[in-house]
Amino acid sequence: MDRKIITTADGSKTIQLIDLDEQYHSIHGALQESKHVYINQGLLHFYHLHNKKLKNISILEMGFGTGLNTIATLVEAKNENLQINYVGVEAYPISKKEILELNYGEQFSFENSSQLFNSIHSCSWGKAHAITPDFTLEKQQKLFSEITGQNAYHIIYFDAFGPRVQPELWTEDIFKKMYHALKEDGILVTYSAKGSVRRAMQNVGFNVERIPGPPGKREMLRATKHSVS
Repeated sequence: MDRKIITTADGSKTIQLIDLDEQYHSIHGALQESKHVYINQGLLHFYHLHNKKLKNISILEMGFGTGLNTIATLVEAKNENLQINYVGVEAYPISKKEILELNYGEQFSFENSSQLFNSIHSCSWGKAHAITPDFTLEKQQKLFSEITGQNAYHIIYFDAFGPRVQPELWTEDIFKKMYHALKEDGILVTYSAKGSVRRAMQNVGFNVERIPGPPGKREMLRATKHSVS
């Protein structure tokens, strides 16, 4: 499948799958999308929801891909003095050549961000690594259907290719696995606002909100696993 690196509207790069007319991140701004969907509406929303008292947060990313959401989370965690345990799931890792062409380390004013981005990609798969003293990363090469975690994560970043391209990743069966993987009061955020996705989430027990989306997208979804009363 033909792939190429493209520059998005905010200057950050992404990978385009030419044959499928699909990108790993929004052409309207890869970094802007990551910050809005996963950092602001995911990590920071959860952190403020708990009155900034919960400092040790576990995150599962479905679709590790380019590592953009990972480096954005690491930088934000340092800003907020958070301890993050991060698991990134990816069935088909990107190539070393593509990693070298991405400019995500340069997109942050944070000291050593380029070195940290390289560390995220150079660490081995299937093992937990301390990227910094406060950020542990474990990359898992597996299919979404192979997720078996139970009550393990506070937040899920659901960043799969869209339902048009990979509808099998946006089903009730997959979201049931996500529901079980979350702790009570945990949240799942995704850029998608498709009606069938919202209904699939609701059908497995999530409380789902439509909220404003990133540049170029009117809405996104945030799903909450509420405590059992």
